[in-house]
Amino acid sequence: MNLKETDLPGIGKKFAVQTRSGEKLAIILHDDGRRELYHFEHDNPDDSISMVTLDDDEARYVSAIIGGVTYKPTALENIEVALGDLIIEWYKLEPNFKAIGKTIGDLRIRQRSGATIIAVIEKNHTKHINPGADVLLTADAMVVVLGERLHQQQIRQILLSGKG
Repeated sequence: MNLKETDLPGIGKKFAVQTRSGEKLAIILHDDGRRELYHFEHDNPDDSISMVTLDDDEARYVSAIIGGVTYKPTALENIEVALGDLIIEWYKLEPNFKAIGKTIGDLRIRQRSGATIIAVIEKNHTKHINPGADVLLTADAMVVVLGERLHQQQIRQILLSGKG
């Protein structure tokens, strides 16, 4: 994620956010407490496609929802209990990831990281559940990984570097 903060004298502050998926948001915090949220077209980042204005109370409530403060899905609570120290992480294979074009076997992921890829979901929504060593990693695919925190750090490096 890329974040740029700009002072707007007499108005407040502007935060421009570029998400990992390429989405662009602009959030303006007015000195009077209002917030304006702008969502920009993916293919034309200068054209706003939607805008929402929130007062201070609304903005704080929405931020609590997004941050997971007001609600934690029961399914997540059950997963945490069942998994203990294990964590499930989702990694989007962005264009700069060197693992793109390689197979799971080429990268020797389980041997090198101790983590297990439990699913690969391609950009076209093709799902590989419990994928074998021959599954090819493609751009913009989501790789779902089960492992402890250290394993997750190691697999992220493998996906970024593409070294097997």
